[in-house]
Amino acid sequence: MEQVIVNGLYLGAQYALIALGLTLIFALMNVLNFAHGQMYVIGGFLVYEIYGRMHWPFVVALFAAAATLAVIGGLLERFLFRTVIRRSLREESTMLLAAGVAYFLDAAILLLFGEKQHGVPKIVRGVFVSDNLIIPYDRVLVACLAILFIVAFVLMMQFTKPGRAMRAMAQDRVAAQLMGVPVEFYSLVGFALGAMLAGLVGGLLVTITGVNSGIGGPISIKAFTMVMIGGAGVVGGAILGGFILGMLESVGLSVLHSYGDITYLAIFVSLLIFLSIRPNGLMGKPWG
Repeated sequence: MEQVIVNGLYLGAQYALIALGLTLIFALMNVLNFAHGQMYVIGGFLVYEIYGRMHWPFVVALFAAAATLAVIGGLLERFLFRTVIRRSLREESTMLLAAGVAYFLDAAILLLFGEKQHGVPKIVRGVFVSDNLIIPYDRVLVACLAILFIVAFVLMMQFTKPGRAMRAMAQDRVAAQLMGVPVEFYSLVGFALGAMLAGLVGGLLVTITGVNSGIGGPISIKAFTMVMIGGAGVVGGAILGGFILGMLESVGLSVLHSYGDITYLAIFVSLLIFLSIRPNGLMGKPWG
Protein backbone atom coordinates (compact mmCIF):
# COMPACT_ATOMS: atom_id res chain seq x y z
CA MET A 1 0.00 0.00 0.00
CA GLU A 2 2.85 2.41 0.80
CA GLN A 3 4.28 1.86 -2.67
CA VAL A 4 0.90 2.60 -4.27
CA ILE A 5 0.53 5.85 -2.31
CA VAL A 6 4.06 7.02 -3.12
CA ASN A 7 3.58 6.21 -6.82
CA GLY A 8 0.28 8.10 -6.78
CA LEU A 9 1.86 11.17 -5.21
CA TYR A 10 4.73 11.03 -7.71
CA LEU A 11 2.34 10.84 -10.66
CA GLY A 12 0.05 13.46 -9.14
CA ALA A 13 2.82 16.06 -8.81
CA GLN A 14 3.65 15.71 -12.50
CA TYR A 15 0.02 15.71 -13.61
CA ALA A 16 -0.84 18.75 -11.50
CA LEU A 17 1.95 20.71 -13.17
CA ILE A 18 0.63 19.69 -16.60
CA ALA A 19 -2.93 20.72 -15.71
CA LEU A 20 -1.88 24.08 -14.27
CA GLY A 21 -0.80 25.44 -17.65
CA LEU A 22 -3.97 24.28 -19.36
CA THR A 23 -6.33 25.67 -16.73
CA LEU A 24 -4.47 29.00 -16.62
CA ILE A 25 -4.99 29.55 -20.35
CA PHE A 26 -8.65 28.58 -20.07
CA ALA A 27 -9.21 30.87 -17.08
CA LEU A 28 -7.68 33.91 -18.80
CA MET A 29 -8.92 33.47 -22.36
CA ASN A 30 -11.69 30.85 -22.26
CA VAL A 31 -9.59 28.83 -24.72
CA LEU A 32 -9.18 25.06 -24.51
CA ASN A 33 -5.61 24.61 -25.71
CA PHE A 34 -5.71 21.27 -27.52
CA ALA A 35 -2.01 21.70 -28.32
CA HIS A 36 -0.98 21.50 -24.66
CA GLY A 37 0.28 17.93 -25.02
CA GLN A 38 2.30 18.84 -28.09
CA MET A 39 3.99 21.61 -26.10
CA TYR A 40 4.89 18.99 -23.50
CA VAL A 41 6.46 16.89 -26.26
CA ILE A 42 8.49 19.83 -27.60
CA GLY A 43 9.85 20.46 -24.10
CA GLY A 44 10.86 16.82 -23.83
CA PHE A 45 12.62 16.79 -27.19
CA LEU A 46 14.48 20.03 -26.44
CA VAL A 47 15.87 18.52 -23.23
CA TYR A 48 16.74 15.37 -25.18
CA GLU A 49 18.68 17.38 -27.75
CA ILE A 50 20.45 19.72 -25.31
CA TYR A 51 21.04 17.37 -22.37
CA GLY A 52 21.00 13.95 -24.03
CA ARG A 53 22.85 14.63 -27.27
CA MET A 54 24.81 17.85 -26.69
CA HIS A 55 25.61 16.88 -23.07
CA TRP A 56 24.95 20.32 -21.64
CA PRO A 57 23.91 20.47 -17.96
CA PHE A 58 20.35 19.35 -17.28
CA VAL A 59 19.47 22.66 -15.61
CA VAL A 60 20.51 24.54 -18.75
CA ALA A 61 18.46 22.19 -20.93
CA LEU A 62 15.38 22.54 -18.71
CA PHE A 63 15.68 26.34 -18.66
CA ALA A 64 16.07 26.39 -22.46
CA ALA A 65 12.98 24.20 -22.90
CA ALA A 66 10.92 26.42 -20.59
CA ALA A 67 12.08 29.63 -22.30
CA THR A 68 11.47 28.23 -25.80
CA LEU A 69 7.95 27.09 -24.96
CA ALA A 70 7.20 30.46 -23.35
CA VAL A 71 8.21 32.17 -26.61
CA ILE A 72 6.15 29.72 -28.69
CA GLY A 73 3.13 30.24 -26.45
CA GLY A 74 3.48 34.02 -26.61
CA LEU A 75 3.72 33.98 -30.40
CA LEU A 76 0.69 31.71 -30.71
CA GLU A 77 -1.38 34.02 -28.52
CA ARG A 78 -0.22 37.22 -30.20
CA PHE A 79 -0.55 36.24 -33.84
CA LEU A 80 -3.18 33.50 -33.86
CA PHE A 81 -5.51 33.34 -30.86
CA ARG A 82 -5.75 37.08 -30.29
CA THR A 83 -6.58 37.66 -33.95
CA VAL A 84 -9.27 34.98 -34.01
CA ILE A 85 -10.82 36.21 -30.73
CA ARG A 86 -10.99 39.76 -32.13
CA ARG A 87 -12.50 38.82 -35.49
CA SER A 88 -14.81 35.96 -34.58
CA LEU A 89 -17.93 36.12 -32.44
CA ARG A 90 -18.09 32.34 -32.03
CA GLU A 91 -16.19 30.58 -29.26
CA GLU A 92 -15.92 27.49 -31.48
CA SER A 93 -13.41 29.37 -33.64
CA THR A 94 -10.73 29.27 -30.95
CA MET A 95 -11.36 25.56 -30.41
CA LEU A 96 -10.89 24.86 -34.10
CA LEU A 97 -7.76 27.00 -34.12
CA ALA A 98 -6.35 25.12 -31.10
CA ALA A 99 -7.07 21.79 -32.79
CA GLY A 100 -5.35 23.03 -35.96
CA VAL A 101 -2.30 24.14 -33.97
CA ALA A 102 -2.16 20.69 -32.32
CA TYR A 103 -2.18 18.92 -35.70
CA PHE A 104 0.44 21.32 -37.07
CA LEU A 105 2.74 20.78 -34.09
CA ASP A 106 2.27 17.00 -34.37
CA ALA A 107 3.41 17.12 -37.98
CA ALA A 108 6.31 19.47 -37.20
CA ILE A 109 7.51 17.28 -34.29
CA LEU A 110 7.37 14.15 -36.45
CA LEU A 111 9.28 15.89 -39.24
CA LEU A 112 11.98 17.30 -36.94
CA PHE A 113 12.48 14.44 -34.48
CA GLY A 114 11.11 11.30 -36.14
CA GLU A 115 8.84 8.69 -34.63
CA LYS A 116 11.28 6.73 -32.44
CA GLN A 117 11.26 6.76 -28.66
CA HIS A 118 14.11 8.81 -27.18
CA GLY A 119 15.50 8.93 -23.68
CA VAL A 120 18.28 10.68 -21.79
CA PRO A 121 20.73 9.66 -19.03
CA LYS A 122 19.37 9.69 -15.50
CA ILE A 123 19.81 12.92 -13.56
CA VAL A 124 20.82 11.00 -10.45
CA ARG A 125 21.46 7.29 -10.00
CA GLY A 126 20.53 4.94 -7.24
CA VAL A 127 17.42 3.50 -5.64
CA PHE A 128 15.96 3.85 -2.16
CA VAL A 129 14.94 0.42 -0.90
CA SER A 130 13.08 -0.47 2.30
CA ASP A 131 10.78 -3.28 3.38
CA ASN A 132 7.76 -1.76 1.61
CA LEU A 133 9.19 0.81 -0.81
CA ILE A 134 11.35 0.89 -3.90
CA ILE A 135 11.88 4.45 -5.16
CA PRO A 136 14.51 5.49 -7.71
CA TYR A 137 16.24 8.70 -6.62
CA ASP A 138 15.64 10.35 -9.99
CA ARG A 139 11.87 10.00 -9.46
CA VAL A 140 12.20 11.60 -6.04
CA LEU A 141 14.09 14.52 -7.59
CA VAL A 142 11.58 14.97 -10.42
CA ALA A 143 8.64 14.89 -7.99
CA CYS A 144 10.33 17.43 -5.70
CA LEU A 145 11.05 19.74 -8.65
CA ALA A 146 7.44 19.44 -9.83
CA ILE A 147 6.14 20.33 -6.36
CA LEU A 148 8.61 23.24 -6.18
CA PHE A 149 7.33 24.61 -9.50
CA ILE A 150 3.71 24.23 -8.36
CA VAL A 151 4.40 26.12 -5.11
CA ALA A 152 6.30 28.85 -6.99
CA PHE A 153 3.40 29.22 -9.44
CA VAL A 154 0.79 29.50 -6.69
CA LEU A 155 2.88 32.04 -4.76
CA MET A 156 3.41 34.07 -7.92
CA MET A 157 -0.32 34.14 -8.62
CA GLN A 158 -1.12 35.15 -5.05
CA PHE A 159 1.53 37.73 -4.21
CA THR A 160 2.81 39.42 -7.38
CA LYS A 161 1.26 42.16 -9.49
CA PRO A 162 1.04 40.01 -12.67
CA GLY A 163 -0.51 37.22 -10.61
CA ARG A 164 -3.16 39.50 -9.13
CA ALA A 165 -3.90 40.92 -12.59
CA MET A 166 -4.38 37.44 -14.04
CA ARG A 167 -6.57 36.44 -11.11
CA ALA A 168 -8.73 39.51 -11.74
CA MET A 169 -9.01 38.59 -15.42
CA ALA A 170 -9.98 35.04 -14.54
CA GLN A 171 -12.74 36.34 -12.28
CA ASP A 172 -14.13 38.99 -14.65
CA ARG A 173 -12.19 40.01 -17.75
CA VAL A 174 -14.37 43.04 -18.57
CA ALA A 175 -14.26 44.40 -15.01
CA ALA A 176 -10.48 43.93 -14.92
CA GLN A 177 -10.15 45.89 -18.16
CA LEU A 178 -12.34 48.70 -16.81
CA MET A 179 -10.09 48.86 -13.75
CA GLY A 180 -7.06 49.49 -15.96
CA VAL A 181 -5.62 45.98 -16.29
CA PRO A 182 -3.97 45.58 -19.74
CA VAL A 183 -5.85 42.39 -20.55
CA GLU A 184 -4.21 41.71 -23.90
CA PHE A 185 -0.73 41.91 -22.38
CA TYR A 186 -1.64 39.58 -19.53
CA SER A 187 -3.36 37.19 -21.93
CA LEU A 188 -0.03 36.92 -23.73
CA VAL A 189 1.81 36.45 -20.42
CA GLY A 190 -0.69 33.81 -19.30
CA PHE A 191 -0.52 31.86 -22.54
CA ALA A 192 3.29 31.97 -22.46
CA LEU A 193 3.30 30.84 -18.83
CA GLY A 194 0.92 27.98 -19.57
CA ALA A 195 3.07 26.78 -22.47
CA MET A 196 6.18 27.12 -20.31
CA LEU A 197 4.68 24.85 -17.64
CA ALA A 198 3.94 22.22 -20.28
CA GLY A 199 7.54 22.44 -21.50
CA LEU A 200 8.86 22.13 -17.95
CA VAL A 201 6.95 18.91 -17.34
CA GLY A 202 8.03 17.47 -20.67
CA GLY A 203 11.63 18.34 -19.86
CA LEU A 204 11.38 16.72 -16.44
CA LEU A 205 9.67 13.53 -17.54
CA VAL A 206 11.92 12.82 -20.52
CA THR A 207 14.47 11.74 -17.88
CA ILE A 208 12.01 9.11 -16.58
CA THR A 209 9.73 7.94 -19.38
CA GLY A 210 11.48 9.25 -22.49
CA VAL A 211 9.64 11.03 -25.26
CA ASN A 212 8.24 10.27 -28.71
CA SER A 213 6.23 12.17 -31.29
CA GLY A 214 2.99 10.30 -30.63
CA ILE A 215 2.30 11.11 -26.98
CA GLY A 216 1.02 14.68 -27.42
CA GLY A 217 -2.62 13.64 -27.85
CA PRO A 218 -2.73 11.29 -24.82
CA ILE A 219 -1.06 13.93 -22.64
CA SER A 220 -3.68 16.49 -23.69
CA ILE A 221 -6.46 14.04 -22.85
CA LYS A 222 -5.01 13.49 -19.37
CA ALA A 223 -4.71 17.26 -18.89
CA PHE A 224 -8.37 17.77 -19.86
CA THR A 225 -9.36 14.95 -17.50
CA MET A 226 -7.62 16.65 -14.57
CA VAL A 227 -9.18 20.00 -15.40
CA MET A 228 -12.66 18.45 -15.59
CA ILE A 229 -12.19 16.70 -12.24
CA GLY A 230 -11.08 19.86 -10.47
CA GLY A 231 -13.16 22.39 -12.37
CA ALA A 232 -12.26 24.33 -15.51
CA GLY A 233 -10.35 27.53 -14.86
CA VAL A 234 -9.67 26.75 -11.19
CA VAL A 235 -5.99 26.57 -10.29
CA GLY A 236 -6.61 24.74 -7.02
CA GLY A 237 -8.87 22.36 -8.90
CA ALA A 238 -6.15 21.58 -11.44
CA ILE A 239 -3.74 20.65 -8.65
CA LEU A 240 -6.37 18.53 -6.92
CA GLY A 241 -7.38 16.88 -10.19
CA GLY A 242 -3.76 16.04 -10.94
CA PHE A 243 -3.24 14.26 -7.63
CA ILE A 244 -6.59 12.46 -7.91
CA LEU A 245 -5.75 11.16 -11.38
CA GLY A 246 -2.26 10.15 -10.25
CA MET A 247 -3.67 8.20 -7.32
CA LEU A 248 -6.34 6.54 -9.47
CA GLU A 249 -3.71 5.44 -11.98
CA SER A 250 -1.44 4.12 -9.25
CA VAL A 251 -4.22 2.13 -7.59
CA GLY A 252 -5.59 0.84 -10.90
CA LEU A 253 -2.23 -0.26 -12.28
CA SER A 254 -1.36 -1.89 -8.96
CA VAL A 255 -4.60 -3.86 -8.82
CA LEU A 256 -4.86 -4.74 -12.51
CA HIS A 257 -1.11 -5.08 -13.16
CA SER A 258 -0.76 -5.92 -16.86
CA TYR A 259 -4.26 -4.69 -17.78
CA GLY A 260 -3.35 -1.03 -18.15
CA ASP A 261 -6.01 -0.35 -20.79
CA ILE A 262 -8.74 -1.53 -18.42
CA THR A 263 -7.40 0.87 -15.80
CA TYR A 264 -7.87 3.88 -18.07
CA LEU A 265 -11.26 2.60 -19.23
CA ALA A 266 -12.38 2.40 -15.60
CA ILE A 267 -11.03 5.91 -14.92
CA PHE A 268 -12.91 7.44 -17.86
CA VAL A 269 -16.14 5.61 -17.02
CA SER A 270 -15.84 6.90 -13.46
CA LEU A 271 -15.20 10.38 -14.83
CA LEU A 272 -18.38 10.26 -16.95
CA ILE A 273 -20.41 9.23 -13.91
CA PHE A 274 -18.77 11.92 -11.79
CA LEU A 275 -19.46 14.67 -14.38
CA SER A 276 -23.09 13.61 -14.70
CA ILE A 277 -23.43 14.23 -10.95
CA ARG A 278 -21.15 17.26 -10.66
CA PRO A 279 -20.66 18.77 -14.14
CA ASN A 280 -18.64 21.75 -12.87
CA GLY A 281 -16.04 19.59 -11.16
CA LEU A 282 -15.01 19.62 -7.52
CA MET A 283 -14.19 23.35 -7.42
CA GLY A 284 -16.15 24.49 -10.43
CA LYS A 285 -15.99 28.26 -10.29
CA PRO A 286 -13.37 30.84 -11.29
CA TRP A 287 -10.93 31.48 -8.50
CA GLY A 288 -9.74 34.85 -7.32
